Amino acid sequence: MPPDPASRPGRLGVGVVGPGRVGAVLGSALRAAGHPVVAVSAISEASRERAQTLLPGVPVLDVPEVVRRSELVLLTVPDDALPDLVRGLADLGAWQVGQIVVHTSGRFGVDVLAPARAAGVIPLALHPAMTFTGTSLDLSRLVGCSFAVTAPGPVLPIGQALVVEIGGEPVVLAEEARGLYHAALAHGANHLVVLVAQAAQALAAAGVSDPGRMLAPLLEAALDGALRAESTGSGAIAALTGPVRRGDAGTVREHDAALTAFAAQSGAVDVVAAYRALSRSATGRALAAGLISPTAAQQLLDGITDDPGPAHGGPAAQEDE
Repeated sequence: MPPDPASRPGRLGVGVVGPGRVGAVLGSALRAAGHPVVAVSAISEASRERAQTLLPGVPVLDVPEVVRRSELVLLTVPDDALPDLVRGLADLGAWQVGQIVVHTSGRFGVDVLAPARAAGVIPLALHPAMTFTGTSLDLSRLVGCSFAVTAPGPVLPIGQALVVEIGGEPVVLAEEARGLYHAALAHGANHLVVLVAQAAQALAAAGVSDPGRMLAPLLEAALDGALRAESTGSGAIAALTGPVRRGDAGTVREHDAALTAFAAQSGAVDVVAAYRALSRSATGRALAAGLISPTAAQQLLDGITDDPGPAHGGPAAQEDE
């Protein structure tokens, strides 16, 4: 029988401040690694239900009491709330010397924990590069997930060890790089969702009854190919297919015309604007990578108009709501 994780040395009493999708899952993962979760704070009914599901039996207390009971405090609150929370707890004298304080914001490094550091805590910024559902399904997805780890040099191994314990892969990131890092992740993940929404709306307007089903194999193959190309060193753009890769300027012009007409009918001006912007970007990157000739690139760019199209929202604005 494998040893009980709780019997390992160096187990820490964990307090979770903000058991939303991230906090409840990470708290559960730390508990599975043998760190007892001693308390959580939860205000909304959804947070309370999530805590009961993923952290059954853990008392729900106010934030200062969670901090008082904890050797490791896990702060999983929204980015904008983090600075005031840290400072407010410092003003209350809640932080304790030697206490490990971890936040999971991608935007911030450890500078945001300065008020707590002044009280003698060990500051860590651990950001998992994945989206969370807030269910037990996330626990398996943590295995192999990259975590951006930012911490002062002497305590960096503590952050790396915590990530490894829950199955993640620590990636050391400098404090000054956090903004660019988080922008890159948001650009990739969030705007991928926007692209799917735009493509699905256009397909629905074309008469496709189940756009998601039609898009799935195409987009999954494209994403897999781009990520594989990036990992092998050839660069994601090497996986580019379609009219830009072929230098087919006529097709790009037809796409532009079709989407302009679609925008005029539906009000979805963001679709044609995004198509034009990304077609230009694809052309520039394909040219730089030697995938197309300068002549082909110029022909492609000439085929992308600058007509802004209709300036009203229509169904697109309703969909965003």
